Amino acid sequence: MTTLATRRAARAARRHPDWCAMGHRCNLGEHRAEPLVIALPGYGRATLTRVRGTDGREHAEVRLTVGLAEDESCARVQLLGVARDIEAMLGHAARAGQQWAA
Repeated sequence: MTTLATRRAARAARRHPDWCAMGHRCNLGEHRAEPLVIALPGYGRATLTRVRGTDGREHAEVRLTVGLAEDESCARVQLLGVARDIEAMLGHAARAGQQWAA
């Protein structure tokens, strides 16, 4: 048996937020914005997409492609640097979220 609250929640989930790109980008109950692409030709590319999941929570989806050096030891140093930068970025995003929530 469905309740009025359940039916309202289902209708709200079907509505697209203003930032949603609609079409093939959003399906299965989630909504996805038009991706933002930041590219440095010859070096790498980052794609940032805002997503609202089926549970209503929102997150940023980040895809990162980085060109690596041919030399194995240099490539490993690059990968370590990327991992450290990602860790710093996640920490920064978490702190910014806490500041806005306060």
